[in-house]
Amino acid sequence: MGSIDIPQTQTVALVRSLGGEVEFKTDYPVPSPGPNEVLAKVLYSGVCQSDLHTKAGTAAGSDGTPITNIKLPHVGGHEGIGQIVALGPGITHTAGIKIGGLVGIRFSSRICRRCEFCLAGVEQHCTSSTNHLHHEDGSFQQYIALDADYLTVLPDDVDPKVMGPVLCAGLTAYKAVLNANVRPGNWLVVVGAGGGLGHLAVQYARAQGALVIGVDTGAGKADFVRGIGAQEFIDFAKEDPIKRVHEITGLGAHAVVVTAGNAKAFAHACEMLRVGGTLSCVGIPPGSPALETPICTIVIKGLRITGNLVGSLKECMEAVDLVRRGVVKPVVKVRPFKDLPQIYEEMEKGDIAGRIVVQLTE
Repeated sequence: MGSIDIPQTQTVALVRSLGGEVEFKTDYPVPSPGPNEVLAKVLYSGVCQSDLHTKAGTAAGSDGTPITNIKLPHVGGHEGIGQIVALGPGITHTAGIKIGGLVGIRFSSRICRRCEFCLAGVEQHCTSSTNHLHHEDGSFQQYIALDADYLTVLPDDVDPKVMGPVLCAGLTAYKAVLNANVRPGNWLVVVGAGGGLGHLAVQYARAQGALVIGVDTGAGKADFVRGIGAQEFIDFAKEDPIKRVHEITGLGAHAVVVTAGNAKAFAHACEMLRVGGTLSCVGIPPGSPALETPICTIVIKGLRITGNLVGSLKECMEAVDLVRRGVVKPVVKVRPFKDLPQIYEEMEKGDIAGRIVVQLTE
């Protein structure tokens, strides 16, 4: 496996059963990279709401029922940044793959590259795909084997501390803004604007030239959201967001991006929109409740409703580049790996602004 000293065992954050507690296991085997694989040492990993839902057993599939085909014991994490330490058999230093190079550990782990969706460049919907959230051990471990044929090779000059959340939260927010089809000067509302996804959606929308209204609640959220570029902030606990959006925009917003994983956040989102507006859905509430919007509202106003499951590798690299060039600046707080159970508790309470990143390697 090369000249770099690689241990036989490692520390991982293990969940033995859905709904169970996080256990730090210190003697978990370090994988050996197989053909068309690389071994990466995980440096940092963002912590996503999807990690929390999967651990809790509340993650839902496209039909709204709980996902049951989750690998157990489960090692979560899908916003990781790693450094290549070994190459599997047959791998050469080509296409940017090199010892010491930075790579991303994303939601999508392997694709078939042959189905209709892969051929169309929307491989996140691959019919034979696997991911690091449900099927393979993710980035809450110190070493990980990755598919070299679908590797997220990162530029050498990125900041590994901030880039992890860009691979999921950032990519999803970027995709949601693209699907909102906003033009420069259009009004775009971000519901959940102070959260890990929302604060990135605000900035990606600003990068597209949109005028952003942030909706959220909590101490310090107004200053935080305005500080990252929102023109207006609405505290939904203190005022009616629908009424206020129409006061600000006149006819209603051109688009609403809902990043909050709460059913109430979706309940009246369409009422914020003007004729021909777009609702871009991101957050997935536990239990996957139905969208509470009358069909007549959708028909009469000619609304567009779109969902956003992360994005393609190409879109991921576009989202990364905007951060690398300083156009978008993720707000992250780095904490020790051992804090993961506490971070989950804080996420459940909604006490986190921006994104939390855990440090896997001292």
